[in-house]
Amino acid sequence: MSIQAGIWNLDGAVADTTRLENMSRSAAQYGPDGQSIYADGPIAMLYRPFHTTKESRLEAQPNVSSLGIAITWDGRLDNGAELAAELSLDPQAKCADVDIVAASFRRWGNQCFSKLVGDWAAAIWSPQERTITLAVDYMGIRHLYYYATPSRLVWSNDLASLVLLSGNCFHLDDEYVADFLALYPQPDHTPYREIQAVRPGHFVSFKDGKASVHSYWAFRPQSSIHYKTDAEYEDHFRHVFRQSVRRRLRADRPILSELSGGLDSSSIVCMADAIMAEEGVDNHNLDTLSFYDLDEPEGDDLCYLTKIEAKRGRPGHHIDVGRLPISLSLKLDDFAPLPSAIHTSPELKQEHDKILKDARYRVVLSGIGGDEMLGGVPDPKAQLADLIVQFRLVQFTRSTAAWSLVKRKPWIQLALQAGSVLLPAVARARMTQEGEVAPWIDQRFARHTRLAARQLGPMERFGFWLPSQMEYARMVMSMSDQMARVMPSVGEEHRYPYLDQNLVEFLVAIPKEQLLRPGERRSLMRRSLAAIVPPEVLARRTKATSARRPALAIDRSWNDLEQVLASSLVAQLGYVDQPRFTNALRAMKNGDTSNLVRIMRTLCLELWLRDMAARKLIHTPQPRPVLAERTHNLPRSPHPVNVGGEP
Repeated sequence: MSIQAGIWNLDGAVADTTRLENMSRSAAQYGPDGQSIYADGPIAMLYRPFHTTKESRLEAQPNVSSLGIAITWDGRLDNGAELAAELSLDPQAKCADVDIVAASFRRWGNQCFSKLVGDWAAAIWSPQERTITLAVDYMGIRHLYYYATPSRLVWSNDLASLVLLSGNCFHLDDEYVADFLALYPQPDHTPYREIQAVRPGHFVSFKDGKASVHSYWAFRPQSSIHYKTDAEYEDHFRHVFRQSVRRRLRADRPILSELSGGLDSSSIVCMADAIMAEEGVDNHNLDTLSFYDLDEPEGDDLCYLTKIEAKRGRPGHHIDVGRLPISLSLKLDDFAPLPSAIHTSPELKQEHDKILKDARYRVVLSGIGGDEMLGGVPDPKAQLADLIVQFRLVQFTRSTAAWSLVKRKPWIQLALQAGSVLLPAVARARMTQEGEVAPWIDQRFARHTRLAARQLGPMERFGFWLPSQMEYARMVMSMSDQMARVMPSVGEEHRYPYLDQNLVEFLVAIPKEQLLRPGERRSLMRRSLAAIVPPEVLARRTKATSARRPALAIDRSWNDLEQVLASSLVAQLGYVDQPRFTNALRAMKNGDTSNLVRIMRTLCLELWLRDMAARKLIHTPQPRPVLAERTHNLPRSPHPVNVGGEP
């Protein structure tokens, strides 16, 4: 990502660019291609580029118009040609993405955000209106964070520099912790009560010392797509998927694509090859990077990924994870502004980084989102619930019977699960497995934060939508939650073809039985790509797990873990019942991986809290009996800040 940041002194004092210089140095590794700072009285804006396209090298940022409107932009604009034509820009002129965005803002104001397709984040200063506007793409793949007091607003897309250089000690946000443990952090929350993030599909405007939050993108279930034949759905899918991959091939140097041998990554690579062969896309090369571990259960990735390499006619980069040492570091080497995954092998990252550096890759294609968006989870309850609310009882009986045979479950069990979808969230939390809180979570904390309901996923209300539409919308929002937790990697820009806005809008609009049918996971995808992806990969039903290495790492680090758990912060803060968590870890050490994800999530939180406390960046008070409320109105800290002053 390119770095963007800014300061606005709301009291009118001249902005001190020294603060931005410090932020620039702190984030220099993410934006290594230069630095520029724009200052205008109380406003100062920073930009550090990370170039991945030819067009980006034409940019002059911050982009300042003759009216004094200043814009910083981090991202990739996928519909720039269409917007340029709509804006009547010179077709012969070589416009950078930020130039098109600036022209769009001049024409349409804040309404322009709904027209921008791509992965992006923008900050815009309008001197005439005395307004700062922060906006991010519909999925939140690019981020913007802001820290506001009555006298100053500071923003950046680098959360680490915002935290480290504030000079403040922050208060933990219990809502974030609850969502983190429930696996669904809300994308506009951070662990710090004083710092917020711009919500995906939204923009935040700051004017007269107040913030207002506005949505520019939303699900529209009434915009449905119905064709007469399966072939028409397949043609449409191939078109939008091809468009999605093509958009992400725009780069000025070789691209690296992750390849596991699964359907998601294999489809991206095969489609990219087809595009480059048939359309002559201006790109130097597309290489692949594969991780595999033959010691893992069902660890057959190598068998399938080599079939893709054979189809391509060349091998990719391989990292045999199984040969790397297994260890569990209980101390973070670098500062992490959010709780992050625990690495069980530091050598893995070293090998990965060496491959990127040696071949000068900057863009990495990822298959994240394929499972979620395309029916990879074979759960029919929402589709069956559709038939209930539509009173299609004969079809409900037939579908339930078909799914009963496929899933080898009694039809009455499937019928009850379908009925549970129609229950209020409180009832679902009590009656379904998804609402079962891990036994080591402190019961008082779970009650105060309504943790069981949070575990059901985003709980926005959708009116009279069909259950399958509501379930799909929640799944898309869960993906945006996941993207909010993805911290940038030094020297690489991740691109996600399955999160393309036009692709997702198509998938939202079609009948869900196109995606998932009895015995046909990812039905539409497999049918559509039959001529592109090797049949062995299309027919693959297994996928390697990754449970063995974490369990071994915990076993080998048990003595150190016991010392950590003897005085754990998650217990002191009232989040976890310490003896029960120790028992859960001991069970995992002995081979029980049934709670692997939640155990590792809790352990991540503990190690992150210890690092933050050691750096004196967070308060560690007694557990609070109720949640602290958040506000978007330039709040003062709910409690006095002990260290430092304003941001």
